[in-house]
Amino acid sequence: MTDHETVLEATGIDHDYGTVSVLQDVSATVRRGTVTTLIGPNGSGKTTLIRALAGLHEPTRGEVTYHGPQTARRIGYLPQHPAFRPGFTCLETLEFYASLVGIDRKAAAAYLEQVGLADATDRPVEALSGGMTRLLGIAQATIGDPPVVVLDEPGSGLDPGMSAHVFDVAADLADDGIAVLLSSHDLELVERVADRVLVLSDGRIVERGSTATLEAEYGADSLWSVYESVIEGDLDTVRVQGEHA
Repeated sequence: MTDHETVLEATGIDHDYGTVSVLQDVSATVRRGTVTTLIGPNGSGKTTLIRALAGLHEPTRGEVTYHGPQTARRIGYLPQHPAFRPGFTCLETLEFYASLVGIDRKAAAAYLEQVGLADATDRPVEALSGGMTRLLGIAQATIGDPPVVVLDEPGSGLDPGMSAHVFDVAADLADDGIAVLLSSHDLELVERVADRVLVLSDGRIVERGSTATLEAEYGADSLWSVYESVIEGDLDTVRVQGEHA
């Protein structure tokens, strides 16, 4: 694949829960070697979209297409609240996941090192802090080197320093050529690592583009100011955007 080639694509997807429409005609791409971030208010459909793109449920209408290489594991996924079976160490946990995707269990330690848990190989998973559990979740999501890694609110509930570290790990994955998609409410950290931003409101993507492009369009000095203009302004005046970046 070439740099920044589209690896994952949603085309015109809707998702309904009974009579409630959660996503409406959403189209988006996730590209190799970039961090694509999904932001928006609670209840806007972020987790539903994240899970659809990760292949965890079928949209009601439209389609999600994987364009990447044919590998044993195409997409790695970190839920917002990862949980691991107690009684196992960090290394044993990753060795188990390695066995599921058919890679050498001895390779598991490298994934711990990649996320900064090299000193925690023998620590029981139930003794991990919230931040370390999230990092172990990212390590699990990258087992087998999937071309796409999807992270649902990876910094949620963490202290500022750990949140920043988690986002730096996500940026490092993109630097290694992985297509990273993450959702977050922390706009400062999003601005720090995002190559592209998708703004979701009421089940629609109402803006998209690089942080610099969006700030220029809205005459804003921060992503937060863009967010305020889009979400807290009159949404009737916000156009559903085509691709900027």
